[in-house]
Amino acid sequence: MADFYQNGIVTTLHNLTNRSIEDLESELTEFSKKRPLGLILPSLFSELEGKALPDIISKIAEVPYLSQIVIGLDRASLDEYKHAINFFSTLPQHHRILWNDGPRLQALDKKLQALNLAPTELGKGRNVWYCMGYVLASGKAESVALHDCDILTYERSLLARLIYPVANPQFNYEFSKGYYARVADKKLNGRVARLLVTPLLKALKKVLGDNDYLEYMDSFRYSLSGEFSFRRDVLTDLRIPSDWGLEIGVLSEMHRNFASNRICQVDIANNYDHKHQDLSLESTDGGLSKMSIDISKALFRKLATQGYIINAENMRTIKATYFRIALDYIETYRNDAMINGLTLDTHTEEKSVEMFARNIIEAGESFIANPMETPFIPSWNRVVSAMPNVLEELKQAVEEDFEEFSKIAQPNAV
Repeated sequence: MADFYQNGIVTTLHNLTNRSIEDLESELTEFSKKRPLGLILPSLFSELEGKALPDIISKIAEVPYLSQIVIGLDRASLDEYKHAINFFSTLPQHHRILWNDGPRLQALDKKLQALNLAPTELGKGRNVWYCMGYVLASGKAESVALHDCDILTYERSLLARLIYPVANPQFNYEFSKGYYARVADKKLNGRVARLLVTPLLKALKKVLGDNDYLEYMDSFRYSLSGEFSFRRDVLTDLRIPSDWGLEIGVLSEMHRNFASNRICQVDIANNYDHKHQDLSLESTDGGLSKMSIDISKALFRKLATQGYIINAENMRTIKATYFRIALDYIETYRNDAMINGLTLDTHTEEKSVEMFARNIIEAGESFIANPMETPFIPSWNRVVSAMPNVLEELKQAVEEDFEEFSKIAQPNAV
């Protein structure tokens, strides 16, 4: 059972009673009559063959309140797209699959490239951006949840609690961020959140001084969660980062576009486990190493837009301050783990902090050397302004893919 403490400037909605899923879904079904609800699932094809996604889909199939499910499918051949149609055909809800590697969506992407409006990097950010465009184009949902497809501890209550804040007509939230404990196999996980983001935010506040943005970011209990929900109007002016800074970037965009009383975070699971990234101590090109660089750059970039000077001198101070704070946190987390009967490898934790400290410097140097770098994908408002029929073309491409291949892959698919 969670506490009821409210910290920071973002409302926290706790799990105080372990309310039954039947009760939650009954209320959400009533909400959906006035405010249709949807779900976005950004997926790699490989996840269809994994352990997590088949279980997730079998549970989503029992959800009574969804009007729409939008699946973004990356890294899939034609045969794999047909397999995906068959795989998702067990869903009774209206659903469509964006075959991102298919010729129709690739042709649309090339049109956007010609206007310098297409996503420049492959990955989750691009996938999510196109899915959001399809939600706007189809107009079937007013409030939408988004979660990852590699959740090993998935329950229907996760989705219900995630979407509830933007589904309830009596609430005024435009955006809700999910949070949870990262514990699995008697180990404390979530190293990037615990050992990079939290101490870095504390260090930035100490070096640069308190400001509303840093207070806002520090209010989130798990800022790197891949689970959030939003009202559809949020999507038109949201710029999606294309790199590992996606989650931080989305939170920053919400801070730019909305007052803090329109944003909340919600406890969506007693425990959460998913596919783990390698630490990548020897390379900054992947794993948690690249993630830490992209996240740090996202924070520096946002602070620069607010008039803060990010240079070599204060980067050294930020790094040193971060390092001391992060090392102190290791003892805090070790004690927290011990009282709960969990294990924590102090040596690995310290190696992680050392790597994150190096990467904070690398992120700062990269930001200073490339001040014109813009990793954000343009907002759909801007894209529509440049190409007024883009949403209609996106919807048509998705529908034509589905109509052409669903009869072959699954005669009963609708």
